[in-house]
Amino acid sequence: MPAVLAAGRRHSVACRADGTAIAAGDGRAGECDVVDWSGLIAVAAGNVHSAPNTGRSHTVGLRVDGTVVATGWDSDGQGNVSRWSEIVAVAAGWRTTLGLLADGTTVSTGRTAEGQCEVRAWTGVVSIAGGDWHSVAVRSDGTALAAGNNQRGQCSIGGWRNLVGISAGYLHTAGLRGDGTVAATGDNSWGQCDVDQWSCVTEIAAGSVHTVALGEDGRVHAVGDNRFRQCEVQAWTGVTAIAAGSAHTLGLLADGTVVSAGSNDNQQCDVGTWQLHRR
Repeated sequence: MPAVLAAGRRHSVACRADGTAIAAGDGRAGECDVVDWSGLIAVAAGNVHSAPNTGRSHTVGLRVDGTVVATGWDSDGQGNVSRWSEIVAVAAGWRTTLGLLADGTTVSTGRTAEGQCEVRAWTGVVSIAGGDWHSVAVRSDGTALAAGNNQRGQCSIGGWRNLVGISAGYLHTAGLRGDGTVAATGDNSWGQCDVDQWSCVTEIAAGSVHTVALGEDGRVHAVGDNRFRQCEVQAWTGVTAIAAGSAHTLGLLADGTVVSAGSNDNQQCDVGTWQLHRR
């Protein structure tokens, strides 16, 4: 399912049903300049670094024709996506952008210092995600791939099986299994990897140091850093999609409206008037 909701370090972005985009938050680097985009089916927001109120970010949009657009911070060429084609999914990390091609291979652009862009040899990929210093993927056989910095074990996912989804945070990775359970590895200093008790999960999202899950009943669970109340999502109901940023969490409701929790220092949680289902 295309990601119609995304959360970055200090901004939020969404794709409406009519293919246009909307954004809220700090746009000083141009990451919120999406008003002219059209024909979209998915969005991604870069930069989930642990410092929520500093730095810059970028935003990526996937068009229905398989081309990609980007705006915002471009210090390492993370916005160099204009020549991409036949893309079926996009992901954004810290100064990196990933694209999944229809043939199951992966392209990347941006920062390479930690090896997070070394993904061109990947095959059979069905899902991708970008963290701060690492990139991860799920293959069609349910196994996982990783590239980049592994200093906290965030890339130690080679033994995972039966995956249907994956998400990457600052120094941790979460994987969704086909039976609705969740696995996590990497830094757990805030409890962001304490997901073993979750079940009946349909979607996961990793923020900087928190992890969020959407249950099949439309309720949301969260663990990890809650200093900005980004994990206070238990009261949400009727949720159909989620996203996790550096220190905030978003949820898309069945009626097309969006709810939020967490840091709003840059108005990244000012999404109460959004209506994504309008045509």
